[in-house]
Amino acid sequence: MPAKIIDGKKIADSILGKLKDKIKNSRQKPGLAIVLVGSNPASEIYVNSKEKSFEDVGGYCERHDLNEGISEIDLLNLLNSLNNNPKIHGILVQLPLPKQIDENLVTNSISPHKDVDGFTSVNLGHLFSENTILAPATARAVLHLIESTDIKIEGKNAVVVGRSNIVGKPVAMMLLEKNATVTICHSKTKNLVEHTKKADILVAAAGKPKLIKKEMVKEGAVVIDVGINRVDGRIIGDVDFENVKEVAGFITPVPGGVGPMTIAMLMENTLKAMELENKIKS
Repeated sequence: MPAKIIDGKKIADSILGKLKDKIKNSRQKPGLAIVLVGSNPASEIYVNSKEKSFEDVGGYCERHDLNEGISEIDLLNLLNSLNNNPKIHGILVQLPLPKQIDENLVTNSISPHKDVDGFTSVNLGHLFSENTILAPATARAVLHLIESTDIKIEGKNAVVVGRSNIVGKPVAMMLLEKNATVTICHSKTKNLVEHTKKADILVAAAGKPKLIKKEMVKEGAVVIDVGINRVDGRIIGDVDFENVKEVAGFITPVPGGVGPMTIAMLMENTLKAMELENKIKS
């Protein structure tokens, strides 16, 4: 029996609808600043989508399109001004950044309470100490999609393929908090199939098109595909979707799975950041 498709867009639209109602009844609008450096076509698509979604829910969005040749100090000065801008509750710097700029330095120059991507060392540290302030939006999206299946996470074997600070490690930590037994696989893992075949929950976040094949997936598994790969003008995931859906119990498509949910989680994080700021002030 083919897998049930997890419709990330439908779930995200429901969340965004609730956020819109909440913002409409709020005395204050959450403010989001999006910073885009250069003209990477993929980044422009993501930024346009985030900007539109935030404006659709009634938030205030401020976009900063910067020249690819901008100096690191000028970018840091902009982020410092946004950190101190009371209208801005969330700051999002679209990655990747040009070579002359240290991504780690830039990420950690964002105030942790405005870090709606959840990428700063402070927020990742809070996540790993089980004292989450703002969790990485993509990791939150993955957990939300798994939970939408009504599969009980506790006690399940979960395998995460990919170990980035943005997705792999945070997803593994959040699954661990839900009492799953978690294995992290990566480019140096030997016999990957031995691990993936045991997974009740399989999260593919390696950035390699169609890495996960049908024979690597346990029958009835929940398969979440975080991959976004451009191949021959098409966007495809890390999972061989057409074949894997024949054995999986649940599977996310690409596009239409994790992507829309990540945007919804970013919007939620921005609203949460505004609420956190108000608590600090009161």
